[in-house]
Amino acid sequence: MDTHTEKSELTLAAIIDTALDMVATQGMESLSLGEVAKRLDISKSGVFSRVGSREALREAVLNEFDRRFSEAVFEPAMTMPRGLPRLNALVMNWIARACNVTGCIYVAGAFEYDDVDSPIRERMQHNVLRWRAVLRRAVIQALEAGHLRPDTDPEQLVFEIYSLMVGLMHDARFLRDPKAQERVRNAYERLTSTYRSFNYHG
Repeated sequence: MDTHTEKSELTLAAIIDTALDMVATQGMESLSLGEVAKRLDISKSGVFSRVGSREALREAVLNEFDRRFSEAVFEPAMTMPRGLPRLNALVMNWIARACNVTGCIYVAGAFEYDDVDSPIRERMQHNVLRWRAVLRRAVIQALEAGHLRPDTDPEQLVFEIYSLMVGLMHDARFLRDPKAQERVRNAYERLTSTYRSFNYHG
C-alpha cells in the first residue's frame, strides 16, 4: 500500500468516526460534509472526494454502526448455546454496548424520524425490525429448547425487551443515572423469570 492510499484510507476512517460521533450525540440531521470537515480540519472537498454526498455519508455511518453493533453484540452471542443462554447473551451484550458508547443511532432516530417519511427513516426502520427479528428467533429457539413456558408470546417478549432498552437509553443518557445499567439488568432478570420454564435451571 502506497503512502497516498494509506493516508486516504486513514482519512476515510476518521471521517466516518467523526460522523458517527456527530450522529450519536446530535442526531442524523446534524450531519453535514462541512461540519465533518471543520472538525477534522480538512477541506469540504476532501470529505466529498472520499465519501461523496451527504446521503452517501449517512449511509456509510449506518453501515459502520451496524458493523460495530454486530461485532459487539450479535457475533459473541452466536457462540452461546441456543435458547436462553443465547438470548441472555444478546441482551447483556446490548446493554453493555449501550452503556459504553455515545448514544444509539436507532433509538435516537426513532424519535428524530417518527413523523418523517424519508429513505433514511425507511433504512433505520428496516434495521430495527431486522434486529427485533434476531431477538424473536432467539426467543423461539428458547421455546423450542424448553427454556421458556409454552404459552410465551415471542412478539410480546421482544416488545418488552426492547422497551427496557429504550428506558435504559433514556435514563443513562438523558437522566445520566449511574445505576441505569444495574436497573435494566435487574429488570431483564425479573422479566425473563416470569417466562422461564419451571423445568429450566440454567
